[in-house]
Amino acid sequence: MTPHCLRHRYATHLIEAGVDLLEVQKILGHHSILTTARYTHLTSQTNGNAEQTINALMGGFCVDWRGVK
Repeated sequence: MTPHCLRHRYATHLIEAGVDLLEVQKILGHHSILTTARYTHLTSQTNGNAEQTINALMGGFCVDWRGVK
């Protein structure tokens, strides 16, 4: 177990708990969001949450040949 590993897991757990990536960036003290993104990785829980969120957002739209309602 290394300090780098602990930071990585901490960032991932924050994301899984619903903390915004910009907030994680502030907590970790990164200047670039790209640096923060390296500390996080997609887990099955995060993947499931993303799928649920996308489905919830798209559930309110009706798309047909005339456009979006």
